Amino acid sequence: MSLPREPMRRVVVAGGGQLGVIAAIALRRALPATEVVVIGTPPSPAAFADTSVTAMPFTNKLHDRLGIDEEHIVTRAGGSYRLVTRYAGWDGEGPGGVVAYGEALDPALKTAFARDWGAVRLPGAGAPPAGSLAEVLAAAGRFAPPPPGEPTPISSVDYALRWNPAAYRALLIAQAEALGIGYVQGTIDRLEPGEGDAIRAIGIAGQGMIEADLFLDCSGPQASLLAAHPRFAFTDWSATLPTRHVYLAAPAAPVLALEDRLTLTRAGWVSEVAGLDGLYRMLGTPAPLPRAEVEALLGGRAMGAVALTPGRAEAPWIGNIVALGDAAARFEPLGPLHLDLAHRQLALLIEMLPGRDIAPLERDEYNRRSVLMMEGVHEVLAMHFAGPAAQAVFGARDLLGRVAAVIDQFARRGRIPFREELPLLGQEQFALLVALGWSPGLPPAAHAADAAIEARARAAFEAEAQAALAFAPPYDQWLARALQAKASSG
Repeated sequence: MSLPREPMRRVVVAGGGQLGVIAAIALRRALPATEVVVIGTPPSPAAFADTSVTAMPFTNKLHDRLGIDEEHIVTRAGGSYRLVTRYAGWDGEGPGGVVAYGEALDPALKTAFARDWGAVRLPGAGAPPAGSLAEVLAAAGRFAPPPPGEPTPISSVDYALRWNPAAYRALLIAQAEALGIGYVQGTIDRLEPGEGDAIRAIGIAGQGMIEADLFLDCSGPQASLLAAHPRFAFTDWSATLPTRHVYLAAPAAPVLALEDRLTLTRAGWVSEVAGLDGLYRMLGTPAPLPRAEVEALLGGRAMGAVALTPGRAEAPWIGNIVALGDAAARFEPLGPLHLDLAHRQLALLIEMLPGRDIAPLERDEYNRRSVLMMEGVHEVLAMHFAGPAAQAVFGARDLLGRVAAVIDQFARRGRIPFREELPLLGQEQFALLVALGWSPGLPPAAHAADAAIEARARAAFEAEAQAALAFAPPYDQWLARALQAKASSG
């Protein structure tokens, strides 16, 4: 008969940004009898997970699991919704592309859309037909989150949230305080070894030592805990990811939109994330640029710059230290992958939480899956630089082996090979590759496709699109009513 494991007495989270606070909430809810303490280390401008104004749909599920109310994010933290990301310039002179979330497309239509997307289009012919309900709704400016547990014409539409980072963090802090999570402000200045690879305690400058059974490193790319461990090792991604400098713009005027944009320019990529408190822009370049050129590309004042060496920890869990987000992997903010990765790693840790004595097999399995997550992000980022337009800006790079295989299968057969722990679903990868300038091939079975079945699928999609448009209110009107209702209730 197996005996129950002794629970952990205390867990320390290094990093008081939005990642560290939500990690502390998750641990406290999973381990109600365990003391959880957050060490508010000085923030880093390169900690993109902590400064992120948005995430991906996985975060919505994490919020639900932790009792973080989506309505509160909208009404108290400047929240808004994203249905799609629009790409421009990555396919050269093409019309660009739109990437939505989820895999709700009828399988019978995938071949038809592949044929439409891959076809040579004459000047003035316009873009290919919409590939998702989300794209239809975003183009029409109509959306409201569907009521939970009630089937509606837009229930299959997946979405992401945006927010004001300071207000979102304040919302998380309020919940952390209600859960009795402790907080200490300070700088970590030393680690005290324990048994084996574990550490017994960490030192807070001027405040002494704090012991714990488990330490979470959410301190950003400096990885205050993990990088100080003697067994820490770093895997460099510089050969396949060329972005070396990221410039941050001061928020511009507020933008109410259901889409964000990623544009390839002559000097690098520009990310635009809409928000109720301002439009957030970032620029990624392979080499430093003069300030005037940076601000011309950003369309506003540059607030700062981050020099970047991309890569990941070889093992994000060493001894009793677990690194999440930027402390485990450093890469450019080309899309909302930083917080998505961190939240996926956090969910995996909660799934595999150890007792006071950590079993090596648990640690090994966490490292295996967490490394797959990080390499999945590596793969998605590398796809952006594999096409001719991107190579003209960033230069030719070594093509990551997994990316070469995906592009080969996509271009010859319109197929997306399965990858464990990848941040994107197959249909999302399909749309991304099209937006980046790759034309999908057709599998042999597609040449014998039943035209009648395809026609019925097209008609069904059109009917679903019309029903979705009729059901969803104008997004600006719905959001105004939601904020007004909050203001009226105090």
